[in-house]
Amino acid sequence: MLGLGAIGCAAGFFLYNWVSQDLPDLDRILDFKAAQATTILARDGSVLGTLSHEKRYVITLDDMPKYLPMAFLAIEDSAFYQHPGINPLAILRAMLVNFERGTKSQGGSTITQQIVKQLLLSSERSYVRKMKEAILATRLERELSKDQILSLYLNYIFLGQQSYGVEAAARTYFGKHAANITLAEACVIAGMPQAPSRYNPFRNPEAAKARQMEVLNRLRVLEWISEEDYQKAANEPLVYWSMPDKTIGASQWYFEEARRLLIEFFTESNLKALGVETNRFGLDYVYEAGLTVQTAMDPLQQQLAGQALRSGLETIDKRQGWRGAIRQLVSKAEQQAFLDKKNFEPGELADNEWTQALVTSVSPREIHVDLGSGYTGVIRQNNFKWANKRSKLAPKARRQGIVSPGDVVWVSLAPRREAAPKKGSKKTVPAESLDNTPVKGVAVELLLQQEPLVQGAIVSIEPQSGDVVALIGGYQFGESHFNRATQSRRQPGSSFKPIVYSTALDNGFTPTSSVLDAPIEYVNPATGQIWRPSNFENSYKGEMPLWQALALSRNTPTVRLAQAVGIDKVIERAKMLGLEPDFPQVLSVSLGAVGVSPLNLTQAYTAFANGGIASRPRIITSIKDSRGRELYRQEVEQWQAVSPQNAFQVTTLLRRVVENGTGRRAFIDGLHISGKTGTSNDTRDCWFMGYTPYLCTGVYVGYDQMDSLGSWEQGGRTAAPIFKAYREKADKAYASAPQDMTMPEGITMIDGLPYLTENTGPGLSAVDGAVPGAEDSGMPMDTGEDSEMLMRQMF
Repeated sequence: MLGLGAIGCAAGFFLYNWVSQDLPDLDRILDFKAAQATTILARDGSVLGTLSHEKRYVITLDDMPKYLPMAFLAIEDSAFYQHPGINPLAILRAMLVNFERGTKSQGGSTITQQIVKQLLLSSERSYVRKMKEAILATRLERELSKDQILSLYLNYIFLGQQSYGVEAAARTYFGKHAANITLAEACVIAGMPQAPSRYNPFRNPEAAKARQMEVLNRLRVLEWISEEDYQKAANEPLVYWSMPDKTIGASQWYFEEARRLLIEFFTESNLKALGVETNRFGLDYVYEAGLTVQTAMDPLQQQLAGQALRSGLETIDKRQGWRGAIRQLVSKAEQQAFLDKKNFEPGELADNEWTQALVTSVSPREIHVDLGSGYTGVIRQNNFKWANKRSKLAPKARRQGIVSPGDVVWVSLAPRREAAPKKGSKKTVPAESLDNTPVKGVAVELLLQQEPLVQGAIVSIEPQSGDVVALIGGYQFGESHFNRATQSRRQPGSSFKPIVYSTALDNGFTPTSSVLDAPIEYVNPATGQIWRPSNFENSYKGEMPLWQALALSRNTPTVRLAQAVGIDKVIERAKMLGLEPDFPQVLSVSLGAVGVSPLNLTQAYTAFANGGIASRPRIITSIKDSRGRELYRQEVEQWQAVSPQNAFQVTTLLRRVVENGTGRRAFIDGLHISGKTGTSNDTRDCWFMGYTPYLCTGVYVGYDQMDSLGSWEQGGRTAAPIFKAYREKADKAYASAPQDMTMPEGITMIDGLPYLTENTGPGLSAVDGAVPGAEDSGMPMDTGEDSEMLMRQMF
């Protein structure tokens, strides 16, 4: 017997050494840093969204209710705090079950063994791997405390729906943080590690409930909860829903821009410079490092800007004309399949949302539609008459009639209408009291809608800090991720002109300097090519004061001013304001013949709004690592771009643009808005740049394919109303901010016009022959073949 015992011991010792020879290093666990989601915050601290390959949010045991880890221990490893990393009784029990069944389905693994298996070993099922698992588990228990091992497990374990760890699971299944879940909810989560797919409460609520009861019963058997706790949890209704995705809607544009900037910033060299030891960089680092990123986005401003741009683009697109139905369903079977699949709910039309509807009948005055699920609607003539105009972009086959039965169209609820006054009464029923909610059996009044092809952008910056509080890059983020606010380069047209006038006011011109609005031509001495800049409507007003030429956005006086002061000085001023393009040294630049992004142009205007001090745009303001250490902070970066006097002069003159000039549609009673319209050649781009001392906003509208918006669209009609719709609501948040610019020393006001105190006369003139050298500026003309067409910038 002793001999057999000695042989057994020797065999065991040999087997242990043999299995231990190629064991992985425990350092992989001891140094393990779980991939964590990066969280992006709005300026108020609210969560804008997260970035991750897998959803994981590392929390401590103290951040969890005590019954959450308790529930996991009850169902997974009730002897966790008693065993040395392995549970011999559980292993023996599993081996007996496997022997009886002839399988290896029972594992008998402790929580420590599960960590070892997941982080160090392969997923093969063999007794050799099981021995390796046991050896490593006992070693790990000597290196880490029980609480450390349990915390690692609860943050690492996969719990379905791309959720890793209990915090991610709580957010995914119950829409709350782990700290706030109930005992009943904790037992649902604790029951999932065995089979996350099978016990997924979204897919298999019955199986999830049954598994929850197993966990609850185990807790009761172990006497870790009272009978009262058990009964309360067992009878608690379970409501499954995910924590809302904050990036849905307008905030997606800002979130995506922050994501792009983060990936660009965390290069291998930058990480080394920051002292971050990692073999990941770029996208992988951002998605796995658990960063906390603070942005300058104001949720209210972002929402209001998004609403204004969407509504404005829809209105503009309708003026472009009707492009036809979404599609046509010919057969009754196709139509019924569409309605069945649609499964319409009245809530789909809440908050001005749209839904698709099937046209059932058409008359000159009405279009009747089927919304599905027994709901119907009617589009009256006033609500579809805009579609009588056909878009030039409509397919030729769809240019006859507006719609036909079988067509699928977009619709939204029609605005509530006031009821007619009763006989003998002057009162009407308030519109708010009239319900237009869809009801079965009653045709609800609808509007015919069309998803815009025309695109746009809107940017708002606080001039004192450069904080970009709102940034919208298009009509709808889901349709295109191309951010027109930051990635597009379009010609600003006349919205570049304030830079020319700013330069002139610093070079001998005054608000009442005479400028000539008359035909002009320039000959390129090198090529003999002739350039004839002209006004939008090809009419001219003769001599006029400088302030009026700016207010009416006249082209030929602007070119004469640029020639008089020198286009090199204009370009120098543009760069000083922060504009980034590589400017050609040509006079056509004075009319905006250079590509800029809406963000860059809006930033350039911040100097005029902030007493001549320009501010660098701030989108990301700070970044912290997963431990709270600050990796980056973007301080407010400012410089004196123009003098306070020049900024005050430009601001005062641009206020006349809004009050009496081309920007009248941006006027808001009670607000001191200065601004400038802009329209490029063939109306391909429409702009409005407007500001107050506390907020600078730029609006851009145009087709991505560079199609013309039509001669009826200009910056004042197209972009300015979007600015107004946004700022009418947005400015209420700045009621306590200074509403008007303070006049600096060195300015003298005469008849409402701002003069430099040392130059209160008419100053220089930009009339042909009035400025020495005006006939031959020595500056080259644009030599491209399409230069004459290109230069016809409009307001």
